[in-house]
Amino acid sequence: MNRLDDAIAEQLRQRFGSDFSTSAALREQHAHNTTWHENQPPDGVVAAKTVQDVCDLVRICHDNDLPLICFGAGSSVEGQINAPFGGVSLDLSGMDQILAVSAENGTCTVEPGITRLRLNEELRRHGMFFPVDPGADASIGGMAATRASGTNAVRYGTMRDNVLALKAVMADGALVNAGRGVRKSATGFDLAHLLVGSEGLLGIITEVTLRIYPLPEAMIAGRVDFPDVASACTAAIQGLQYGLPFARIELMDKVQIRASNSYSGMNLPERPHLFVELAGDPDAIAAQAEVFAAVVDECGGENLDWESRAEARNELWKARHNSYWAGTAVRPGTRAITTDVCVPLDKLATIVDRSRKELDHRNIFGMIVGHVGDGNFHVQMMVDFENAAEVESAFSFVEWLADAAISLGGTVSGEHGIGQGKIKFMEREHGLAAIEVMAAIKKVLDPKGILNPGKLLPVQSL
Repeated sequence: MNRLDDAIAEQLRQRFGSDFSTSAALREQHAHNTTWHENQPPDGVVAAKTVQDVCDLVRICHDNDLPLICFGAGSSVEGQINAPFGGVSLDLSGMDQILAVSAENGTCTVEPGITRLRLNEELRRHGMFFPVDPGADASIGGMAATRASGTNAVRYGTMRDNVLALKAVMADGALVNAGRGVRKSATGFDLAHLLVGSEGLLGIITEVTLRIYPLPEAMIAGRVDFPDVASACTAAIQGLQYGLPFARIELMDKVQIRASNSYSGMNLPERPHLFVELAGDPDAIAAQAEVFAAVVDECGGENLDWESRAEARNELWKARHNSYWAGTAVRPGTRAITTDVCVPLDKLATIVDRSRKELDHRNIFGMIVGHVGDGNFHVQMMVDFENAAEVESAFSFVEWLADAAISLGGTVSGEHGIGQGKIKFMEREHGLAAIEVMAAIKKVLDPKGILNPGKLLPVQSL
């Protein structure tokens, strides 16, 4: 692969004019990481406005063996937007239109740069909403590329479940239709879901057709505290076993509650908490709340409190969504090393409890939050990068947690993706044969290796 030289820069300038830039500040912004990854900026940035812009840029990069990295909202946490080999960052944030909404079919079609909050503002006018909520106001294209999920996945599924079709520009500049936007199809390979979760290594998503859902008739949100994380996880699992249709069920451990109290001005007991949401028919919700109260009581939970007012519910979930920033505020001068894993539900209580004890044993300032309804949880460690021993201990914990999840039949990433940060765990989880199949697909679809190089797949497999 080549770097961006003067001749290629002039070619880009001729085609894209002021939408092409080599500004140092802009380049650094397009490789900004909120977590520990070193900033590795591209050599230039192109802001796309149309699908034709994307096709033309890809062809220029293909013809010149130039790396190409996609950028949406910049909210990924595993280095997916870094440019370790230089090249061009393709900024898709300007392609942010809603192309179609069909409440009757429960679908909408959007450009990749629209963010989930703006999409839901527009869908509300149709009495609909898009449920996938990773916390950050991520772009829909980025969410599809990383197979994002979040707090609502327990009821509505992940991006894998909610992408019906997409369009993508392949590594040679060809535009491909992947899927037909219907609820099911039995025609050929499922190209759409091959691209969902591929982190920009196989093609560049330029249009997405999504499932959307009617706004619930009623909602209540509640919180309850427990003596330990194992009890909280057990209550979540038992609630699911009773068939309670949680819209969300989230865990925050005692360290996270302490940080959130300080950051958000809350006054919750400094014990592990579950935050839950029920949605649907008001009478059904009331009955479900009674069942959950019985589960809570059996598991040792206390202070179960429900809120039906939208303002109060939003404040509750704001504390959960601000958990990352709460952690950074508690220990100023540190940087976050954040990781996530996902395990079978019957192993969840075990691994969360072991993780809390392991953090305490290592004397690491770390917080645990999780989408415990689907076995996924996150650990955020605030680390002094001037302290080599502390940094080593934190990265050692990430490896310990990955191995623990794999040993329990789980995965090293439930929703953060792989990027640069978790490449070394891919073969441990999938085995060499599966990695070689992935690498073969990459080689066929991107023979020059220009699309987001240095991410997801081990280098030796390419």
